[in-house]
Amino acid sequence: MQNLGRNLRAMLLAATAMAAPALAPAAFAAGTLTVTLVQDPGSWDPIDTFLVNWAKVGNNVFDGLVQRGPDMKLAPGLATSWEQSEDGKRIRFKLRENVKFHNGEPFDAEAVRFTFERLLGAEGAKGPQQSNYNAIDKVEVVDATTVDFLLKNPDPVLITKLAGYGGMIVPPKYIQEKGDEYFNTHPVGTGPFKVVDYQPKVSVTLEPFAEHWGGKPKLDKVVFRFIAEPSTQVAELQAGRVDIVTDPLPISAIPIVNSDPRLKVESITGPTVQALRFNTRTGITKDETVRKALIMAVDRDAIIKQMLGGQAKPIASFQSELSFGYDPALKPLPFDPAKAKQLLAQAGVKPGAAVQIDFRGSDANFREAAQAVAGYLQAVGIKSILKPYETNVILNEIIPAGKTGEMFQQGWGGWTFDYDNTAYLMYHSGEKWNPYDNIPELNALLESQRSMTDRSKREKVLQEIGRVVADKALEMPLYNLNAVYGVSKRVKNFVAPPDSRLRLTDVTVD
Repeated sequence: MQNLGRNLRAMLLAATAMAAPALAPAAFAAGTLTVTLVQDPGSWDPIDTFLVNWAKVGNNVFDGLVQRGPDMKLAPGLATSWEQSEDGKRIRFKLRENVKFHNGEPFDAEAVRFTFERLLGAEGAKGPQQSNYNAIDKVEVVDATTVDFLLKNPDPVLITKLAGYGGMIVPPKYIQEKGDEYFNTHPVGTGPFKVVDYQPKVSVTLEPFAEHWGGKPKLDKVVFRFIAEPSTQVAELQAGRVDIVTDPLPISAIPIVNSDPRLKVESITGPTVQALRFNTRTGITKDETVRKALIMAVDRDAIIKQMLGGQAKPIASFQSELSFGYDPALKPLPFDPAKAKQLLAQAGVKPGAAVQIDFRGSDANFREAAQAVAGYLQAVGIKSILKPYETNVILNEIIPAGKTGEMFQQGWGGWTFDYDNTAYLMYHSGEKWNPYDNIPELNALLESQRSMTDRSKREKVLQEIGRVVADKALEMPLYNLNAVYGVSKRVKNFVAPPDSRLRLTDVTVD
């Protein structure tokens, strides 16, 4: 297993060297920051996505009523203040005045109402964000600078949710005039940067919005380049054609970046977790005993140490220790290949039985982990077929449609730092990321905690959800990976965000 890690790291090093043989640094454009993204989200509409790669751009183009900085603290955004009724069913927001969208359209209470009616209506139903906000019954306009959110039941995570993704405020007149499809590729928000050019699968270019309520950004331009291949990203960073390789920088590339005096590595504990989830409907993994055997066959501590260079922590449930609902008493099934063989025999699985492992082909870190998992499974008599997919394909066509193999990669940012945002979407029946399971016990627990206002009681329910998932072995928890960035030293005032959602207002370049 150690040789496997060395070989894969050597391959990446060689690929990087081949991609950039003796290239001198490119001439830097004055005031321009260039950033890599591994994928093009395909739509810039806030209600169409959950992707972190959307947020790295969208967090600069749009504002929410609430915002959250790299320190993970909530602060006023388009709302200057808010207050909640005693029963938790009404939240009143006072809105920031004299704010404009990029097209000159004024921001007001009607824009807030339109945003959430659209999110909770037919258009929002097409995307993955609606269920995050279904506690909202309606949004009432009190006056031009005041809105009331009337809730069907209290949602203890709602304020945090309003700081990102589906809760970003959009321009009513612009969307009504141009239509949803046009908005997907020509987004307009109130954020510190505006989109001036979008070339699908190539790049998206932003320029500062001089009239932003928080002040004009210091950069002249930001170019996000879509580069799927990790070795190419690193080569472009070395060559001076990009300034930041965003999380995840391949672990194998850390020594390469650190050895270059013009570059540095930024690494911080974040919420991102990785697991191999199980197809519980077909194949040998429909048997709970088999699933537990496969988990016990894999030495996840060794993967973290040897494959990931210690840039990760083991997990027992699909959340990091930063998540509300994390249970320190819950321990992962131990690495025990002898017990794994015994359980496989007990379940009638014969040596040579096969499982297919689906994963995102562009994820270099997970590619190494998947290779290691395959090696461990081989040691207990299970043949692994590794099947890489283009990221958008596995996320939009394979997982939601229930077309996976026996095991499939699920990476999750847990950006609310609350287990609800992960668990509800992963384990509640009917959700996009739960193509196989309908477990009444889990449905009931997930629904009950959403209306709880007692923080300690709600935490206990979230911990119980984690235990049920672990007991039923719905996934093989792997690790909580650090947020790791490769950064040119010409970049100043860049603070690596734990949640990977960039906000570039104060960044400058030499």
